[in-house]
Amino acid sequence: MGSFSIWHWLIVLLIVIMIFGTKKLKNIGTDLGGAVKGFKDGMKDGGASPEQAANAGTAPPQTPPAQVTSPTAHTAQAPIDVEVKHKS
Repeated sequence: MGSFSIWHWLIVLLIVIMIFGTKKLKNIGTDLGGAVKGFKDGMKDGGASPEQAANAGTAPPQTPPAQVTSPTAHTAQAPIDVEVKHKS
């Protein structure tokens, strides 16, 4: 009673197929395979950003254009005092 025989696993597989259907099981397998492939690709890239991974083996990456900021973006704003009113 410690391990299952092949017949036990075949019966479990038959019940799972009857409950979920073959199309849903195929979709689950496809999704799982895609996730594993994505994980392997991520591990192979070694933490490189997506742009660096896309440009691997091509010309060096270009510097991004300068960002335009408003003149008040770097100034500190004064805190806003607020009074709390409780419902009665």
